[in-house]
Amino acid sequence: MNYTLHFSDVDMQSLPLVGGKGASLGELSRAGLPVPEGFCVTTSAFSRFLAGSSLMASFFNELDQLPAEDLHALHNVGERLRDHLNSLPIPRDVETEVAEAWSRLGGEYPVAVRSSATAEDLPGASFAGQQDTYLNIIGLDSLIQHIRMCWASLFTDRAIVYRTRSGFDHRKVLLSVVVQRMIFPEVSGILFTADPISGNRNVTSIDASFGLGEALVSGIVSADLYQVKDNHISEKKVREKKVAIYGRPEGGTFTVAVTPDRANAQALNDQQIVDLARLGRQIENHYRRPQDIEWALAEDRFYILQSRPITTLFPLPQIDRSETLRVFISLGHQQMMTEAIRPLGMSVMRTFFPFGKPEDRTAESQVLLPAGNHMYIDLTDILHIPIGRKLAPRILKNFDDRMADAVASISKRSDFQSGMRNRRNVKWTAARHMAKAVWRAVQILFLRNPAYVIRATNRFMEDALAEARRQIEGAAEGDRIRQVRKSLATLPIHILFNVLVCPVTGMISLEILESLCERWLGDKEDVHELIKSVGDLTSEMGLHLGDLADVARNSPEIVALLRGADDKSFLTRLESLPEADRFREAFAEFMKRYGMRGPGEIDLTRPRWEDLPTQLVPALLGQIEGSLPGEHRRRFALGEQEARAAATQIIERAQRSAPGFLKAALLRRLIAVYRSMMSLREHDKYMTVRLFDIYRKVLFSEAARLVAAGRLSDAEDVYYLTLPEVTMLAEGTTLEKLDERIAARKAAYQHHQNLTPPRVMTSEGEVIEGIRNIGEHPAGALPGSPVSSGVVEGLAHVLHRPDEEQLNKGEILVAPHTDPAWTPLFLSTAGLVLEVGGLMTHGAVVAREYGIPAVVGVDGATEKIRTGQRIRVDGTHGWVEILEEAVATPTTGTN
Repeated sequence: MNYTLHFSDVDMQSLPLVGGKGASLGELSRAGLPVPEGFCVTTSAFSRFLAGSSLMASFFNELDQLPAEDLHALHNVGERLRDHLNSLPIPRDVETEVAEAWSRLGGEYPVAVRSSATAEDLPGASFAGQQDTYLNIIGLDSLIQHIRMCWASLFTDRAIVYRTRSGFDHRKVLLSVVVQRMIFPEVSGILFTADPISGNRNVTSIDASFGLGEALVSGIVSADLYQVKDNHISEKKVREKKVAIYGRPEGGTFTVAVTPDRANAQALNDQQIVDLARLGRQIENHYRRPQDIEWALAEDRFYILQSRPITTLFPLPQIDRSETLRVFISLGHQQMMTEAIRPLGMSVMRTFFPFGKPEDRTAESQVLLPAGNHMYIDLTDILHIPIGRKLAPRILKNFDDRMADAVASISKRSDFQSGMRNRRNVKWTAARHMAKAVWRAVQILFLRNPAYVIRATNRFMEDALAEARRQIEGAAEGDRIRQVRKSLATLPIHILFNVLVCPVTGMISLEILESLCERWLGDKEDVHELIKSVGDLTSEMGLHLGDLADVARNSPEIVALLRGADDKSFLTRLESLPEADRFREAFAEFMKRYGMRGPGEIDLTRPRWEDLPTQLVPALLGQIEGSLPGEHRRRFALGEQEARAAATQIIERAQRSAPGFLKAALLRRLIAVYRSMMSLREHDKYMTVRLFDIYRKVLFSEAARLVAAGRLSDAEDVYYLTLPEVTMLAEGTTLEKLDERIAARKAAYQHHQNLTPPRVMTSEGEVIEGIRNIGEHPAGALPGSPVSSGVVEGLAHVLHRPDEEQLNKGEILVAPHTDPAWTPLFLSTAGLVLEVGGLMTHGAVVAREYGIPAVVGVDGATEKIRTGQRIRVDGTHGWVEILEEAVATPTTGTN
């Protein structure tokens, strides 16, 4: 058996035998790159070594039983396991083969001994640095000893904890050992072929210090920083490098102080910096993805000691490379759904998006693009026209202040403006659509009866839904997917001009109203009250859920059922519950109207309430246990009264100034338009979700048919296909390597779930953060954007999903974001803190409607604030203060 492999016999296909580091070094060596000569002690040798132990099965079973949080227990098991392995003899045949490989390498040379795990340095993992490395090892006996120590380092505390938290099976992660000729560098360091801070793929970032790289890796030296873009040094920071690590003649290493003159000198000269950056690009081009590279400079020659993928960069949209710098904005931050989306969900959204389409309208949009299982809008062409640069930040400010600022700042940069083109087709298309939208808005503002507009909008919505259902259900079985694609392609533009234009006009009327009130009345304070209880579909849904809670609260049996609810038995147990007829009817009616909704509902692949009805349980129990019967209706009615009173106050104040009649008439009209049109605020989303419900049922029905026909392994595999792929399968076309394709997409989806999507990024990968104007705030307070005025103190309750736990009455909800599925929780909360959002996003609008103080755009709120802490939310000025640490967990988990 091959227990060793020379680098010349190793490439990336050898990964199961030599681990990530070994495979990469072999691959680079065979590609002719300057890698010190070496060999790998294979995982077969490691398995042979472990086979000599009768205790490994027992150790693995112990590790399987321990949670990642029990660090003390994991440490104890790991320590015993390492001691056991360090005392375990290496089989004679393994030793013999290692000795032969070492001799061929040149036994007189010192070597570096590095661990290389099979799950290390992989595109989707970040295992680097969890196992040990030993430098300047001299002699065969010392080499054998350090190979054993490397094998034992697979079970360091940090490696065990990482694998346990990440769900990796300890038995399946094997360890190879890399043995390389030792390089004694004058300078060494790390090179990133993409800037790890900004994400810019065109910037090479180099850290450099004197001696061996271990000084830099271990953090005992401040390295120089050099950045190279387009073969020119774009940034250079020379730092004081006070210490360096060098190899001893007898083996091992030692640390020395660097003289002040040398410590402050540039570690690499300018030509070396550019040459090293060019070498890094060679390696990146070989692997076709950004790399994290360890390098060394010895006798004026660069050596590559390691290269692995950079796993922390957010992926870029796949576009044709051009000289034009492109700008992408996150759709998820606008839709309040920043979680990863499966391929089918992305494909449906791209087909539904009405802009950036080729001649075939059923094709996927070329301006709504996937990146890391998230969706990004290519805003470049819009920003190339003056009106687009002016309007885009203003519109985006309603969704996210920092996104708006980022777009405004990038559009002013010279590197963006230098690539601007005369987009006549974009100007013409924008002008045509804008003219139609403006005329529609003028009609709503001044010519149409608001009640008529509401009736017409509702009629359009119901007629369009009925027609879509009729056409899809009437299509032949094999043609239904094509009919879904046709419906997806044709309806959005009609929704835009018949539905979405209404709340947009409402916002325009608000801006005019605020401006006129400031000019004529001297302030606009009463205007903020007008949003209360407008009665849009989302608030109606919350009221209906409150009604459902009122039906349930009078039955101890139903309340007990809710407390012990699980998705598998909930409906069956409800059906068999005596005297639950009224609740069953009310629940069935609620599900008929809203069952197609759920968290992250813009992703067609996410489960709906009708799939997992117990998602509603925390909100129901919160209402039952935290409020009085009918309280939600009384609260809504009070909001209506306050809005009417505010409207009356505005009109009466206007009538007292000349010409009072005309001013009052105009303000009365604007108020009516504003409240009427804002009642349609959720209609476009509600219509879209109902359409998606029709589509998803057809798609999942087709998936079941494909499984029955043996063309798909599992019905849920359809989540990982695109609409064109589903169409081809449905029509009998065979897709090559389908199972491999699905498996790869599942792995990518899992990996991308752990990445944080940037709000704005460029085609170079640069993340544009944007700056929020936070003004003055108390020391230690968390700044954000004020979106619903008022100040409230209370206990924080951090939730990442609306069904995660029960929110108790009076608690302050802290969440990443909210969408309509969170609305029922607003009946219980006293305040709102969100990481993502703007003035017109879901949480902000509902908070104003309910009179709840709210601050959004609070970076890291769900990490910096803990459940049970007492906090103060200032929704007037836009900050959150942590007043007291959590003393007890005030909540009851339900799911």
